Amino acid sequence: MYRGSAVNIVLITPEKAIKLTANDFFRYHLASDDGVIPLSRATLAGGLAGLFQIVVTTPMELLKIQMQDAGRVAAADRAAGREVKTITALGLTKTLLRERGIFGLYKGVGATGVRDITFSMVYFPLMAWINDQGPRKSDGSGEAVFYWSLIAGLLSGMTSAFMVTPFDVVKTRLQADGEKKFKGIMDCVNRTLKEEGISAFFKGGLCRIMVLAPLFGIAQMFYFLGVGEKILGIERTKSV
Repeated sequence: MYRGSAVNIVLITPEKAIKLTANDFFRYHLASDDGVIPLSRATLAGGLAGLFQIVVTTPMELLKIQMQDAGRVAAADRAAGREVKTITALGLTKTLLRERGIFGLYKGVGATGVRDITFSMVYFPLMAWINDQGPRKSDGSGEAVFYWSLIAGLLSGMTSAFMVTPFDVVKTRLQADGEKKFKGIMDCVNRTLKEEGISAFFKGGLCRIMVLAPLFGIAQMFYFLGVGEKILGIERTKSV
């Protein structure tokens, strides 16, 4: 159950740091002179943040998925009495670099980009709006109380995770070295739709919500302490 977890542990922190800090950066530079950012620009800022994060996300998820798929193959080999090869994330990385170069780590980057950019375009504006609706701290700062930031992160993470589940299904199938080989995004979409129906695009949706909702809720609760703004030396923007 924990195959590929080491890759996540190592790379999830820089990935989320890039995502959250990039959103702050673009919100600041896209905001009007009074510090207010309209919905259209907040959505653009989120999309740009999602674009930046795929530099880390694509190789992270490629290695994680292939490690998990290797576990399935190893179990099948063991059951059939065949020799089981030991595969590590480092060994897999070396193999991909040797056989395909640096671009070998970016298999499925297009599908990953579609998923992460769409997720961020929904998540960040929704998160900011929900956060602005909640109770404020009593210190006069105008900031939401910590538990409301947690709730805002949970709700927006839940919504965004469900909405991009079809993109995640396509990305995962493109990155997995399974029996099916796809020529690209549209080939994967068309074959999946033809062979399994529309419901296949929502497989794992509940699991994604169960993971991403608390992850973003907790991350956003702590991040709203102003870590990103302090690193960048900027003031927090307001949504309209």
